[in-house]
Amino acid sequence: MKKFLSIALILVLIVGCFAACGTKATTDDTDASAAPTAAASGDTIKVGIIGCQTGDYAQYGISVMNGATLYIDQLNANGGLNGKQVEIVNYDNKGDSQEAINAFNRAVDEGITALIGDVLSGNTIAVVGEANPINMPMITASATAAGVTYDAETDTVYANVFRTCFIDPFQGEKMANYASEKLGAKTAAVIYETGNDYAVGVKDAFVATCTELGIEVVDEEGYATGDVDFKSQLTTIASKNPDVVFCPNYYEDDGLIITQAREVGITATFMGSDGMSGVSAYASAEDLEGTVYCSGYAPASTDAVKAFEAAYTEKYGTDTLNMFSANAYDAAMVLCNALQVAEDAGLAAGTDEYKQAVIDAIRDKSADLECITSKGYTFDAQNNPVKDACIMKLIGGVETY
Repeated sequence: MKKFLSIALILVLIVGCFAACGTKATTDDTDASAAPTAAASGDTIKVGIIGCQTGDYAQYGISVMNGATLYIDQLNANGGLNGKQVEIVNYDNKGDSQEAINAFNRAVDEGITALIGDVLSGNTIAVVGEANPINMPMITASATAAGVTYDAETDTVYANVFRTCFIDPFQGEKMANYASEKLGAKTAAVIYETGNDYAVGVKDAFVATCTELGIEVVDEEGYATGDVDFKSQLTTIASKNPDVVFCPNYYEDDGLIITQAREVGITATFMGSDGMSGVSAYASAEDLEGTVYCSGYAPASTDAVKAFEAAYTEKYGTDTLNMFSANAYDAAMVLCNALQVAEDAGLAAGTDEYKQAVIDAIRDKSADLECITSKGYTFDAQNNPVKDACIMKLIGGVETY
């Protein structure tokens, strides 16, 4: 009898194990409609962070991750949201759009109720394609392409998607104005990465505004993703002798471009957009001297900024302290304030009502926040922030406000 009972017990346990395995497989394959249960469980509210934390553009992704994490850690240390802790679900997309989509879907399966990210414009647009149909609240600190929040072909605003950074046209317009008003430029050339939504968007706005202002664009040179030799394009630019050269690219490429430009004899002032932030580590102080770029972050400009910088430096050092970390701190603040509104309304995290309440609060309840790169946030009709631009200048190798 004891032997029979033992065998029966073993069989029950085996069946239980198979049942558990079946349940796990179902959970891993859960679609977005099942996410509210996970999001509402326990005493945490899950927020996703997705970005390029390894790979060619890791400096951006790490800065965004650190800035957002810093704010959420501070919030949790002060009691969280009505006693609930904000739990970060973090994924590295390696700068790849398909990885970004996969990361988002995994984060949804884990029960996130909102997303901070993505980081690069192309990756973010890919994620928007997944997040918009399920109305997932989403705020990016760094994706500047106009298409992140607005589809021009269908005249559709992605109502669930916001950003704390500038859009590409804004940066291109501002830098063309700066070239005209501050540098007195009469001629300009552009060198840009042809396959990059960000670079193309900023370039197009710069060229259009230059035309309006009477600046002659004497040359537009493109290069392919991954190129490291720009001598051919720069030699052509040198032959046109422009007053300014606009580089709406990322910092690593811009560092190589400026170094090689000086080697072929270009003496023009180099200009860039916010992707140039961090270029001081990729070219010599002598070659960079006088270079200017558009930024959304003015270091040490207010008491709030100084407090953020001190806290960030204590936790992460100074290597990734920049506009992207500051914008991400703001993004986390705006998002968590909106989560607070939904929590105060007594809604269940992850439900359709909760997500809509978060979206509404981002849009309508962010103006009075004490943020780092803007004193509160208001958004235009396409969910872009209304905020001022700063100009950073390379002086003695230091990126200076």
